[in-house]
Amino acid sequence: LYYGSLINAWQQRVRERDMASTIGQAAWDERLSEVKISKAVMNKLVMDYLIIEGHKEAAARFHVESGTETEVDLASISDRMAIRAAIESGEVAGAIEQVNKLDAKVLNCSALLFHLKQQQLIELIRAGAIEKAISFAQLEIAPLVEEDPKFLEELEETMMLLAYEDVSQAPMRHLLSSQQRQKTASEVNAAILQAQNQEQQPKLPMMLRMMDWAQNELQLRQQTVFPRIDDVLEAVPKLPESGPTQAAAVESSSDSQQS
Repeated sequence: LYYGSLINAWQQRVRERDMASTIGQAAWDERLSEVKISKAVMNKLVMDYLIIEGHKEAAARFHVESGTETEVDLASISDRMAIRAAIESGEVAGAIEQVNKLDAKVLNCSALLFHLKQQQLIELIRAGAIEKAISFAQLEIAPLVEEDPKFLEELEETMMLLAYEDVSQAPMRHLLSSQQRQKTASEVNAAILQAQNQEQQPKLPMMLRMMDWAQNELQLRQQTVFPRIDDVLEAVPKLPESGPTQAAAVESSSDSQQS
């Protein structure tokens, strides 16, 4: 009887809490309607995404259709994407030449220049050009390290690849991965955007992550049931299906927080 009473009391508590912390679809829609966001702001977010991600044709069409202005020369998007493609395909020397043509001041950053030269060295090692790699490290990279010793550890790690006949067995084999090329390309892309007084990351994906975080905070920490947007393509807030499983999940979250 005692344990039965505890179970009944717990079930009643869950029912009362769920009733008190559930926001219905109509009430939620009414709250959303009170939030006013201008179309101009939305268009700016879209244009921001298209420019930073390098979708030149889409950005040009969107400019014509929406009238959204941008301070960026859309032709520079092609140059920036060509530089990125060159690095990701291993043509680092060509990429450096293109960066200098676009804006030589971009490479005034010692860290960026070092990482581009490091990527060049990696590509020489990948191609098996050992003598060229050693000579390149001595002539092109060593002076950068002398100016700023913080790069020494990265240079030493890269040179360690030369000690392995089979570089796939080297502890630092990640330097030869496509992810390493992408990392260098992203660093260059961000530097070019900064030189053009542009944001280095698009706001739209960040806002979607913030929305997901806010929904989780509201549902788990505040223990509130409300219409969620779980499908960002559909983008329609919907109340989650209710039932014992949901109530148990909320109770489990509450217990874990108390502990």
